[in-house]
Amino acid sequence: MEKPVVLVTGASAGLGLALAQKLLHHDYRLVLTARESSMQRFEEAGLAEGPDLMLRPLQVRSAADRQALISAVENRWGGVDVLVNNAGVAYRSVVEHVCDDERTRQMEINFQAPMELIRLVLPKMREKRAGHILNVSSVGGMMAMPTMAVYSASKYALEGASEALWYELRPFNIHVTIVEPGFIRSDSYLKTRLTKLSEESFHNPQDPYHAHYVHMDAMIGKLMKRALATNESVADCIVGAMQRKNPPLRVMATIDGHVFSLLRRFLPRQAFHYFLYFLLPRVDTWGKPE
Repeated sequence: MEKPVVLVTGASAGLGLALAQKLLHHDYRLVLTARESSMQRFEEAGLAEGPDLMLRPLQVRSAADRQALISAVENRWGGVDVLVNNAGVAYRSVVEHVCDDERTRQMEINFQAPMELIRLVLPKMREKRAGHILNVSSVGGMMAMPTMAVYSASKYALEGASEALWYELRPFNIHVTIVEPGFIRSDSYLKTRLTKLSEESFHNPQDPYHAHYVHMDAMIGKLMKRALATNESVADCIVGAMQRKNPPLRVMATIDGHVFSLLRRFLPRQAFHYFLYFLLPRVDTWGKPE
């Protein structure tokens, strides 16, 4: 049988690159994508096109780019067998500091683009009555954190649609998996974007939300630096899910993800929220300008 075709978005850095490097050692044909401005990272990582490797620029928000990519894969290899929706972006902002265009961009990248790619690959998967869709979510798609509202909204949406897909696609023998990493030991938190208003608040001690940003930023940075999970360990979880005959709907890819899942399951909802609220860093100072 021909090698399965695996498409990974956001594959030039972080988890996407770690996953790509793992998959190179397995019997797959790979399609790796990145933004045009990030394509040189593949060369820097020692990746070059070959008989079983396609490297393609992809602006996930662009319908034309998405269609061109899937058409190119179908023309060369007959379609995508495994889709890994990994590309994403995170805005750090309280709800009051997110404007419409920033909210739209967050949802387009983290939710609408994965849904459109899924829609484009499904006809060929249904013809073959086989396939696997893996959507990289986050613990933020299971529970929300302050200053990450719009990010969590995009991941909640992704998870809700993925659950519906799980039911819809089982009759066609197509699997759906949500990958939920928690904190990963990396500097990826430095790439979290501030909105125009949240950046102003972060740098203004007199702003009512200043303490929210300062203390959450310090806590998240500390947790990510101390995390046991790495991009490589999460990539191993994804590869493991890909190779299972009956992969689960959800894969908790980090220890803290398992812990939060258990707390959410067994604590009464109100107790769960109050418990997390009192764990917030210096929450007694929030809302009190310096």
